[in-house]
Amino acid sequence: MRFAIIAIFPQRPQVKLAIWEKNRENERRRLLMEEAKLKQQDDVWTSVNKYRKRLLERWMLRKKPENVEPGVGKWVSYLNREKKLDSLVGRRPTAPPAPKGLYIYGNVGSGKTMLMDMFYAATEGIVKHRQRFHFHEAMLKINEGMHKLWKNQVEEKSLQSSISSWITNLPFDMKVKEWLAAEEKYKRDVQMKNILPTVADQFLVDQQACQRGASILCFDEIQTVDVFAIVALSGIVSRLLTTGTVLVATSNRAPRDLNQDGMQKEIFLKFVAKLEDHCDILLVGSEVDYRRLIAQKSIDQVHYFWPLDRIALREFEKMWCHVTSQFEGEITSNIIPVMFGRTLEVPESCNGVARFTFDYLCGRPVGAADYIAIAKNYHTVFISEIPVMSMRIRDKARRFITLIDELYNHHCCLFSSAAASIDDLFQGTEEGTLFDLESFQFETEIEGGKLRRDVLAEGNVGSGGSSVGIISMISGQEEMFAFRRAVSRLIEMQTPFYLEGVRSLHPYFQTQHQEFGHNFPAPLQVQPLT
Repeated sequence: MRFAIIAIFPQRPQVKLAIWEKNRENERRRLLMEEAKLKQQDDVWTSVNKYRKRLLERWMLRKKPENVEPGVGKWVSYLNREKKLDSLVGRRPTAPPAPKGLYIYGNVGSGKTMLMDMFYAATEGIVKHRQRFHFHEAMLKINEGMHKLWKNQVEEKSLQSSISSWITNLPFDMKVKEWLAAEEKYKRDVQMKNILPTVADQFLVDQQACQRGASILCFDEIQTVDVFAIVALSGIVSRLLTTGTVLVATSNRAPRDLNQDGMQKEIFLKFVAKLEDHCDILLVGSEVDYRRLIAQKSIDQVHYFWPLDRIALREFEKMWCHVTSQFEGEITSNIIPVMFGRTLEVPESCNGVARFTFDYLCGRPVGAADYIAIAKNYHTVFISEIPVMSMRIRDKARRFITLIDELYNHHCCLFSSAAASIDDLFQGTEEGTLFDLESFQFETEIEGGKLRRDVLAEGNVGSGGSSVGIISMISGQEEMFAFRRAVSRLIEMQTPFYLEGVRSLHPYFQTQHQEFGHNFPAPLQVQPLT
């Protein structure tokens, strides 16, 4: 019943907001044009009386003018213009009360993601604006949005780049054009001080339809792994919930248990209050891991080879040759694009099949952006030499968890060679902490990373709260909890039920299906080797 109510939620708030923003921008430019015309006239009068004015100032001004704080004039001008726009166009439209969303939490393998995906699939063709994100992908998208805004601001520092095309072609002299450019830049500077709401407004843009907003946001695996995640989630989700978006989310924890280390407590509590106000909180209380239950009925699990002895390694190599031969391509190295303008070298690949070592993927400063790029480009992934992991190498363990999450989310076929069985892969018996920023997938190695550091240093963007340094406070219990999810997914990824869906669900084959249509190749059946 709830799903049916949400499914008919209209798209009007987002459409109305888009129209309002377009009208407001048009009116803002019209006001700027009127001010520019007055300035042009004033400049002519000023040039004629320039000498006279200087003489008058010398005689009339008996004392120095009071110091005015830099930027106050622009701030007053900006506020006056905004007030005029409020009277002409009206204030930002508020969304009508939306149906409550749903926050589903529970144990690993209890069916949370499956329920959310069933709901999301049921809304296809009914709800026009909808999006589904996994936590890693959403945080990267937020970081990308922040990076783009910051990069645009940097590029527009010079006068030449700050004068946009609509100003360049106006019939004013250069001095007035420079004034217009300065006013435009000041507006963007104000927006940068409240960057998360700005990113939120662009967060659910439908790039293909060139339309913004979503009536429904499905958000898988909400978690608060560090300060940035708390600040970003609070700013983005709070904004979306107050603009008419219905949130359907999953997590392993109840909302108030997401932040057990107490990071940015004030911001976090406001976020939780907003979440509880806009979503019903539902516990899926089953203790059964249904992935394991399905796996118990499966046979011929030929995708996971252990231990790392001569026999298992020989079988792994034979499987690599077997799969690549079926796709009939030359095995070569390749370079694939990653977010933020980065690239990743793939040592061995062949027609959608790729091969890596564990250390290559998890022993270097790479993260979710790289793993998403791999998962989107390759339907079948081979990973060799996976060690038994403990808290002593928790940085590699965290990367491995993120890697499995993304391969699973994109429905990749995975072949692995490992030192132990899936259940024994993560011991978690060794104590010790690790200060490891590289393990957090949201940090970038380019200029966009600076903006993230600024957010963390301030502790907020346009919100109150004490500042906290860049530090990971994840406990060993968090790693154990996350790895149980990875183990559960690894088990499911060996089952025929999962493998049969690779051809229909993976992005690589979906693209080919659109290109080939009815001539789409038949599904690949990988048989056990003898």
